[in-house]
Amino acid sequence: MAVISIRIPDDLKAKMKELDINWSEEIRRFIERKIREEDKERALRKMHELLVGGTPSERGTGRKYVREDRDSN
Repeated sequence: MAVISIRIPDDLKAKMKELDINWSEEIRRFIERKIREEDKERALRKMHELLVGGTPSERGTGRKYVREDRDSN
């Protein structure tokens, strides 16, 4: 597993210590959620580009992209 570090204000760190929260797990979940959101946004932009691009695509392309997105979660 990789390690990352961040800098936060001292007062924020003090407030974090007061709470019984597994901050590593919370941050991991946030990062995973943010990546899923960004992946969905990219997929939507790509689908929009394909649909607006004016070039016809093979039948079932939209269904394929929806299935890929659902399977990725």
